[in-house]
Amino acid sequence: MSLAGKKVVVVGGSSGIGLATAELARKEGAEVIIASRNAERLKAAADKIGATAIVTDVSSDDSVANLFRTSGAVDHVVVTAAQLRSGPFKSVSMDDVRATMEGKFWGAWRVARAAQINAGGSLTLTSGFLSLRPRPNSAIVSAANGALESLTRALALEMAPIRVNCVSPGIVDTPIRAAMAEAARADMLAKIAAGLPAGRVGVADDLARQIHAFMLNGFASGAIIYIDGGGLIA
Repeated sequence: MSLAGKKVVVVGGSSGIGLATAELARKEGAEVIIASRNAERLKAAADKIGATAIVTDVSSDDSVANLFRTSGAVDHVVVTAAQLRSGPFKSVSMDDVRATMEGKFWGAWRVARAAQINAGGSLTLTSGFLSLRPRPNSAIVSAANGALESLTRALALEMAPIRVNCVSPGIVDTPIRAAMAEAARADMLAKIAAGLPAGRVGVADDLARQIHAFMLNGFASGAIIYIDGGGLIA
């Protein structure tokens, strides 16, 4: 099986896991639409892989509705978009807490409601390992990820026969960490890698391959797969 001739929408497709997923789908011959709120970065990514770009803000009902009015019916939808703002539970601002839920959870909710997915198609959401292995100063991210995993199971029932699944990344070396100084980033990732059974941190392609498998596997629905290098057992 392949994605040749299928239409795929990747929300959050301008960088990282989303871009890797979109690029893999294009290589298989799919028509790919990528969406994100940064118009300049989105256009550059679309030009690079031969995709269609539609500027979309997942925190806006109208913006998400426009995405799917423009794209029409599609075969597969992937949501990797996230706007995360975390901090210590007692002091993180409620504005940051709400923004994280808007960008991570409610954004996925809006996409799921607005998407017109053809029979036999799929919706794949992206959570994160903090749902099961929380750490200090990230309670809102843990909560958003856990909510997404619960939503996955619920939507697999409500949206059937459309298949709904979730991929949960561990530590992945993507542009989300680009703001860190290079030496500090490399040192942090090396220390994390040393503690993982896989011996390395993830890269975007690791997650893209699992999302690709969800799109193609007609027996996968309501599944949550943790791609974390063994982080949950380390």
